[in-house]
Amino acid sequence: MSLQSGDWRERIDDVDAALIDGFQSDFPIEERPFEAVGRELGVDPAEALDRVRRLRDDGVFRRFGPVLNPPVIGSSTLAAVSAPEDRFDEVAEVINGYRQVNHNYARDHEWNMWFVVTAGSRATRDEIIADIEARTGCDVLVLPMLTDYYIDLEFPVVNGDRFAREARSDSGAPDERADPRAGERLDQTDASATRISEDAAADLSELDRRLLLEIQEGFPLTATPYRDVADAVGAEVQDVLAAVEKLLADNCIKRIGCVVNHIVTGFDSNCMVVWDVPDDALDERGQAVGELPYVTLCYHRPRRPDQAWSYNLFTMIHGRESEAVDAKIDDLATAHLPYDHDRLYSTATLKQTGARYDDIVGE
Repeated sequence: MSLQSGDWRERIDDVDAALIDGFQSDFPIEERPFEAVGRELGVDPAEALDRVRRLRDDGVFRRFGPVLNPPVIGSSTLAAVSAPEDRFDEVAEVINGYRQVNHNYARDHEWNMWFVVTAGSRATRDEIIADIEARTGCDVLVLPMLTDYYIDLEFPVVNGDRFAREARSDSGAPDERADPRAGERLDQTDASATRISEDAAADLSELDRRLLLEIQEGFPLTATPYRDVADAVGAEVQDVLAAVEKLLADNCIKRIGCVVNHIVTGFDSNCMVVWDVPDDALDERGQAVGELPYVTLCYHRPRRPDQAWSYNLFTMIHGRESEAVDAKIDDLATAHLPYDHDRLYSTATLKQTGARYDDIVGE
């Protein structure tokens, strides 16, 4: 039974809270990881596993396992169209019909439909975009990520914050209501500029490919998830553990843990804000903004002047109240990014799935 955002708290205790806020990443990479989780939570391994299962079944966790990084594994781009109002549903149906489209949102903007295309190669990605243009008659705004300053949706949710990491952004100290492990990680936010290639750049072994296909939907919720994955791909468990470590180090996997459902936990107001930052200030501003505790995403995408798109820095803020999110955007515009910007609130989720890695690593 999925919980509504207002009543999920009534079903959790202090151990659940520590699990939710403390294990969104850094999940142990060892044959029996719930033994280490149980020790940290002060419960036995079987109980730790049962709690993850219950929180997943209740909808607090969307899934358990790795968060993969499509732009590193394949060739990915954010894209948008300006769909005519009377054809909006028709255009959405065409776009959502591609397996390589894994996210699609309606936004309150002239460019009113925003989606992500991820394929095994840049050529395949561009073929899909050209096909979308031909089938819909809509010009596609293609905005691949060029620089990653900070991209993660890991933040404490067991609190009364109006926006992500509010307690830390106000005081600089960890929120005592949240798990200390989460606070420690926030002290170490790395917003250094990481250049992203539009071409698939990952050097994947045959085991890596089999492994990515097996874990793309998450790990099995068992006492021995890595051994179960190893059995499924026909490999030794130690080889799988080593491969996971390498995929993490190569940024093919961004993190391993319990992926929180931000809608269920109340962070259902979010805004994508795009900024027109002078090119010679982009890295300096991007890195500084990426380190702000209330900014959950920060990255550089190209301008498209021929399509009247002048913005090159993208940020995202998640919150429980649109007024609180707007207030933080005002702060950004005043103190950190005193440039022309636009606020694109999402108005509907048209499609939301994980990238399909059988289409990516299988090419």
